[in-house]
Amino acid sequence: MTILIRQAKIVDPTSPFHLSQQDLLIEKGIFKQIGTVTASADQVIEAKGLCISPGWVDLFAHFCDPGLEYKETIETGIAAAAKGGFTEVMVLPNTKPVADGKSQVEYILQKAKHRVVTVYPLGAVTKQTEGKELAEMYDMKAAGAVAFTDGINPVQSAGLLLKALQYVRAFNGVILQIPDDKTIGMYGLMNEGIVSTQLGLPGKPVLAEEIQVARDIKLTRYAESQLHFTGVTTPKSIEYIKRGKEGGAGVSCSVTPAHLFFCDEDLRSYDTNLKLYPHLRTAAERDALKQAVLNGSVDCITSHHRPHEYDSKVCEFQEAKAGMIGLETCYGATVAALGTQLTPEKWVELISINPRKITGLQVPTIKEGAAANVTIFDPEATYVFQETDIRSKSRNSAFIGKELKGKAVAVINNNQIQIN
Repeated sequence: MTILIRQAKIVDPTSPFHLSQQDLLIEKGIFKQIGTVTASADQVIEAKGLCISPGWVDLFAHFCDPGLEYKETIETGIAAAAKGGFTEVMVLPNTKPVADGKSQVEYILQKAKHRVVTVYPLGAVTKQTEGKELAEMYDMKAAGAVAFTDGINPVQSAGLLLKALQYVRAFNGVILQIPDDKTIGMYGLMNEGIVSTQLGLPGKPVLAEEIQVARDIKLTRYAESQLHFTGVTTPKSIEYIKRGKEGGAGVSCSVTPAHLFFCDEDLRSYDTNLKLYPHLRTAAERDALKQAVLNGSVDCITSHHRPHEYDSKVCEFQEAKAGMIGLETCYGATVAALGTQLTPEKWVELISINPRKITGLQVPTIKEGAAANVTIFDPEATYVFQETDIRSKSRNSAFIGKELKGKAVAVINNNQIQIN
């Protein structure tokens, strides 16, 4: 199959064609010619006004397969990822059975192979993600796990996390962790503050996140290892991480589009789709988070795609499961939240370059002879997100009916193309 992309702006700092407008001819999944192309092709994409970049990566998505396929399957997860512009997705181990061994990692890789979106399993840090005993991380790494996390059950024991960090250092592994001390405000349903008091809902203080960030930075520095904080929500956490980096600790961090777009004020409607983990913070903290993304303190954006079936969300707020889908809305919500200050070059750094550097994946480049792993996107597209735009098996999105800006037009990867 040959694909001709006409007059796309190339956004790739590793490419000799960076920020230039070119024709790109792809033949059998390889860039055959970049420049002025006169050859014909099986498929032609008129891309004037569009950008093309190395394919986007999501570090933290839940595909629920095996065991929870009523929420999402690998097939529907891949469809959602491609719709959102992702060519590579790392999936959580919080399945049934938990991905805490070689066979579970192999199952995911086998089921997801030869697709337009490459799926990478994240192996569990502890057996059953229970935080009691280390899982066989070396075996999972050898089987194809790219990084390790207990996902929605962050490791609580300092001693166990230290052992895990020391263990993965032997093979340059990285651990992903939602920073949350679950013993603080364990019954909290939202951010502790004025809004939680007014709504009569038990709150969870930001202290639970910040104390965990401070602790884990010290553990990472001591172990001389690598830890990525995902779903960071407070300015103090960002400050700790920034100081940790400056002090030589191998730490990095990401935020979610939902935490840049919404705040705890939005929960006045008791919308269960906004019951997230970590919780939404105050408007002031949200705005500080935006600045942290723009000034480079935040390394990347993660979707925290967490599908839930109807019954887990259409219920009383305290009974609802936390999380919402996020792959399809990741780009549009981030641009809508950050505005024109988020340039396409900055976005590509946040979603394509940095995630691969953090997890040790090779960064694809747009040059002749290289494999085509790219996302074509329109940074100026403005639209209202509708339920019909959802490819996930679940519909739990608070972005339905919201005006977003920026849309993924197509993804090309593994000699396959999906046009949205």
